[in-house]
Amino acid sequence: MDISVIIPLLNESESLPELNSWISRVMEANGFSYEVIMVDDGSTDGSWKTIKGLAESDPHIHGISFRRNYGKSAALFCGFSKAAGEVVITMDADLQDSPDEIPELYRMVTEEGYDLVSGWKQHRQDNKLTKNLPSKLFNATARKVTGIKLHDMNCGLKAYRKEVVKSIEVYGEMHRYIPYLAKNAGYDKIGELRVHHQKRKFGKSKFGMNRFINGFLDLQSLWFLSTFGKKPMYFFGYSGMTMFVIGFIIMLWIIIEKLVKQANGTYYRAVTDQPLFYLALVAVILGTLFFLAGFLGEMISRNSQERNKYNIKDTF
Repeated sequence: MDISVIIPLLNESESLPELNSWISRVMEANGFSYEVIMVDDGSTDGSWKTIKGLAESDPHIHGISFRRNYGKSAALFCGFSKAAGEVVITMDADLQDSPDEIPELYRMVTEEGYDLVSGWKQHRQDNKLTKNLPSKLFNATARKVTGIKLHDMNCGLKAYRKEVVKSIEVYGEMHRYIPYLAKNAGYDKIGELRVHHQKRKFGKSKFGMNRFINGFLDLQSLWFLSTFGKKPMYFFGYSGMTMFVIGFIIMLWIIIEKLVKQANGTYYRAVTDQPLFYLALVAVILGTLFFLAGFLGEMISRNSQERNKYNIKDTF
């Protein structure tokens, strides 16, 4: 099979018939063998009924229905698990992503050798204040932290080589950072394609401003886990040792200074009367706790079932 199209959706019943017809036209015009996997993320508007109705007349459609809303990452994870196409394409169900982009995305993966191709909605049809400006700030931060030069990392329209989606685990709200997950798994040939973005035709957006705050926190978590996940002592150990040494030196300096002044008969302050002494004491305690946290993290990491899980590219 050439292509698997995965469509995570929540309350998009009105747009599904038009979207499916559009996908079918594009696939037939290009002679692709394909499947469409629609993942209903706990819709309450009858989307699942619509999906089953479409599947009765179109054998290319497969459906997955969640009992409740789990989020886009969960929908993509289940879709990736079921996908059988050599190229996996994801798109949103709101008709803002154009299926006409599918042939070029497929070509970039199969002919140019990209592991992943991300869409770039260069001219967004969203509210500039609530969507465009926060999106630019979000993507600028993501480029800085991940080192991946994508203009629109959160674009729902993406194409993947099948082995990529079978090698990564999408969870929580990490769907925003699939390119970073792929890069950490060793799939670093990541491309970008300018895509047409359309105004929403039915319903309303499911995402609010809080997604940008959550996205930033998720990015920090992902960066930390990918950098120190298997070597926690490198972070906690270094940090703890630094705080301990600084605090210990300051404490030692305060005590020696007091003893010298006392021996010379000059005025001196009691060690316990100096605020700096307590700050130094806090640094020593925190340094010790950080070091112990790193040690415990290292012990947990060494006993993890995935401590020797590696993505092997080839063997003979």
